[in-house]
Amino acid sequence: QVQLVESGGGLVQAGGSLRLSCVASGIIFSFATMGWYRQAPGKQRELVAEITSNGRTNYADSVKGRFTISRDNVKITVYLQMNNLKPEDTAVYYCNRLNTSPLPWGQGTQVTVSS
Repeated sequence: QVQLVESGGGLVQAGGSLRLSCVASGIIFSFATMGWYRQAPGKQRELVAEITSNGRTNYADSVKGRFTISRDNVKITVYLQMNNLKPEDTAVYYCNRLNTSPLPWGQGTQVTVSS
């Protein structure tokens, strides 16, 4: 069964850190390019970070230097380490597969950054 399960969100003060996790089951995870998206209230979902099967990464300008995406193919998990968080990072964060048909979206994990 194909499933994405995100976790690790929470409420933090500006300047704080969080580490998000996403377990992706039901796919050949090691072959997949994975990404982290976020959707703030009233805004479209945006891609903030991606990681290819061989570990190459790319980031949106808004998070470059603060967020780090990584993966563990044994644990079929993709991570997003978020440092120096800002109030504008407040959103629901989702993971999904890129460069091919997207998987059914998970429930996401809420990140709220207070000023």
